[in-house]
Amino acid sequence: MALQLRVYPSSDDPECGEAQAPNVRVSLAELLPLVALGQKHNYLWLHDFLDDEVVITSDLYDVLRAFRSYRPSA
Repeated sequence: MALQLRVYPSSDDPECGEAQAPNVRVSLAELLPLVALGQKHNYLWLHDFLDDEVVITSDLYDVLRAFRSYRPSA
């Protein structure tokens, strides 16, 4: 059986570089397991979105900043 070649737009394509406006709301509880699974298995599709920005609440941002500098005691 012959393999089929798929052609994707190059990164130089102006349509490819346009960012989509965010329009879907999703809970962190729904998002985190999917992102964690993609990270664990190093799925390439996740790499396509690493430069995307997400909007979070200021209290979650404060907690994440504190957690990043947290060092557990021995």
